[in-house]
Amino acid sequence: MLFRIIRTVLIAGAITVTGIAQADSVKIGFVTTLTTPAGVIGEDMKNSVMLALDHIGNKMGNLDVELIMEDDGFKPDIGKQKTDKLVKQDDVDFVAGYIWSHVLLASMNSVTGADKFLISANAGPSQIAGKRCHPNFFSTSWQNDQTPMALGEYLNQEGVKSIYIMAPNYAAGKDMAAGVESVFKGEIKGKDLTKWGADAQLDFSAELAKARASGAEALYVFYPGKAGGAFIKQYQQAGLQGKLPLYTAFTVDSIALPKLQAGKLEGVLGSKMAQQWSPDMDNAANKRFVSDYLKQHGRYPSFYGAQSYDAIMLIKSAVEATGGNLKDKDALRKALMAADYDSVRGRYTYGNNHMPIQNFYLREVVEDAEGRWTTKIVKTVYENHQDLHASKCKM
Repeated sequence: MLFRIIRTVLIAGAITVTGIAQADSVKIGFVTTLTTPAGVIGEDMKNSVMLALDHIGNKMGNLDVELIMEDDGFKPDIGKQKTDKLVKQDDVDFVAGYIWSHVLLASMNSVTGADKFLISANAGPSQIAGKRCHPNFFSTSWQNDQTPMALGEYLNQEGVKSIYIMAPNYAAGKDMAAGVESVFKGEIKGKDLTKWGADAQLDFSAELAKARASGAEALYVFYPGKAGGAFIKQYQQAGLQGKLPLYTAFTVDSIALPKLQAGKLEGVLGSKMAQQWSPDMDNAANKRFVSDYLKQHGRYPSFYGAQSYDAIMLIKSAVEATGGNLKDKDALRKALMAADYDSVRGRYTYGNNHMPIQNFYLREVVEDAEGRWTTKIVKTVYENHQDLHASKCKM
């Protein structure tokens, strides 16, 4: 299905897709990272948003969709500037996206303070799940702690007695470490929080040596984007495969796997992670999403893309439930809360803090029937899991 679009403009990192009838449109701003090495994640999100718009014919009910995509440059101050532009200059109805927790935290008040709706397609910092929750904030991903909590629970089930933790030193990295620590019953042999940002640390040789020497039974890491690929390569080069089993959160994904496969880094095969979504989930919405993404881009979509695809479908469900009345904020809020759409992860509900209550699965890196490296679901770790910070939310 083709877009009903007049033009697509790419200027200074911003993409604008304009519907035919601008006066009768839904305006959606989408903030992600399109430059810097982390831009590979934003590209996956952008691809998935465009695929979602293709699937709905660039329409939500009787309204055309006007999408304005902005690049946060991997920096909180730039992310806030771009968010301010979307809210004040472009007067969007919804702002979605946000890979990074520190960018989302810097930008949130710009959206909610203007009585706009913010849909996080990735970042889920504990602050927003708790005391900083807001009626106009919704997530199509998870709260940061939940995925590592699921992994920690699996480690308990497997009888692992000790782990070593590595993560970047920023809001999400701290949450990812805290999530495992909150449920893991064994001993934490050591923990390294490494430098993050535009000049993030990519040499992990010292930390890997410490992990090896610690005597831990397993290594747990969170390194998204380029850092994840660098870590996996060094993990294999250090000869730790089979000696220090690797468990990851948001490190090994469909963005990294083609590069890891091209580099013949077999150390990643068999590694395990937790997630609320997987490319092999057996529902109609996911099959269509994954199949069409593969056809368009020659690789599997990542969870970043799945959550971005869902963000568009969630907005669509709310717009259509209210008959396109974008001024009725109470009705839109109620419709968003219902989550009445076909999510690629299957049915989920929202908690009082507007974070999803959903299943979490153990996934394993495998080779598919065509020889491509991907992930498959091994087992369900949590059913209808709610984050621990919801009790601090007063909504």
